[in-house]
Amino acid sequence: MTYSETPVFDKAFWDARYAEADAVWSGNPNPVLVGEVAELPPGTALDIGSGEGADAIWLAARGWTVTGLDVSDVALGRSAAHAAAAGVAERISWRQADLTVDASVGTGFDLVTAQFMHLPTEQRRALHRRLAAAVTPGGTLLVVGHHPSDLGTIPRPPAPELFYTASDVAAELDPDQWVVLLEEARPRPAVHPDGHTVTIHDAVLRARRR
Repeated sequence: MTYSETPVFDKAFWDARYAEADAVWSGNPNPVLVGEVAELPPGTALDIGSGEGADAIWLAARGWTVTGLDVSDVALGRSAAHAAAAGVAERISWRQADLTVDASVGTGFDLVTAQFMHLPTEQRRALHRRLAAAVTPGGTLLVVGHHPSDLGTIPRPPAPELFYTASDVAAELDPDQWVVLLEEARPRPAVHPDGHTVTIHDAVLRARRR
């Protein structure tokens, strides 16, 4: 995708984006989720911005009971079909919500994961606080996003306020209630639209609630 102006990432945007193709994403779970969660004992999980369902399905296949939440009804319908095909539909519930206006995400989850959820600064901070509050004591919060340094490396929306560091996320966590286990800019290769390979970075925050 190329950007000539800052897009508005609302329900209409995402419904249209998903309607453009039979598959927008690869169908594989996000690598950071796999690496950070594979050794955790299964419990209840909340997948924020669940997209076409790959992360939720991966979790469900490993014994988790998952709530997948997304703004797009088109994505959620596709996710439900993929979950049924994978034989894990009974382990996942799908919920439509616009987290810029709907403050409720629920509580008591053993894992809350948000992969590449990008909102304007104040909305993002409010969301991250709500995600933290949704984690049960002893549970895990995993937040992954595009690092601000990518703006000079690969085409991104021309809106620096949409991007954040792991330290930005950590700053929203009460140190009396949280142990930060991982706070980094993790490099990975990507292909620039002109065809050459570049190194981009993911902001990765993993924390455990006390």
